[in-house]
Amino acid sequence: MPGATAVGITFDGGVVFASEKRIAFGNFLVSKSTKKTFPITNKVGATCAGLVADMQILTLQIAALAKIRKMELKRDVPPNTVAKMMSNMMYERRYFPLLTQVIVGGVVDKPIMYTLDPLGSVLPDEYAAVGTGAEMALGVLDPQFKPNMTKDEAVDLAKRAVRAAALRDSASGDGLDILVITKDGTEEYSENIK
Repeated sequence: MPGATAVGITFDGGVVFASEKRIAFGNFLVSKSTKKTFPITNKVGATCAGLVADMQILTLQIAALAKIRKMELKRDVPPNTVAKMMSNMMYERRYFPLLTQVIVGGVVDKPIMYTLDPLGSVLPDEYAAVGTGAEMALGVLDPQFKPNMTKDEAVDLAKRAVRAAALRDSASGDGLDILVITKDGTEEYSENIK
């Protein structure tokens, strides 16, 4: 599986996702500008590590299903519903799996986040990291995460976790994508890894 690093952190009022931009297959650097964070609805987003095509098709299909579900419910689709839809789609393909690990989360009443493996297991968490740089990122997240952080603290911690992984994981690097989701909506931006 190609390398990557993606993290997700809940904070007081929302969730933040961060990922780096490099795609590498073995010793070959394929891309330095790949997006691995995706808004799914205006209150739910995801970040992924693994095969980019699988990430893109999964998020596009789930975003379309979430729009249909929103029209049926006539209200915002909660993050747990999106996570369950992803889980169902990944489990249905278990014999030919989508080779991607996903962190999905958002805000409806309170911030919530889930981690999914390629077979669709859904694990709730307050923070998570996936990809080849996950061990390095968790080395930063584990001692520094605290419940009910502010938005700025969570964004700063997510950046530091991905940067730490990019320094040691040769399959991670070349920039940083950040997606912040609060009750007010989504905010997306990119930065260089310093």
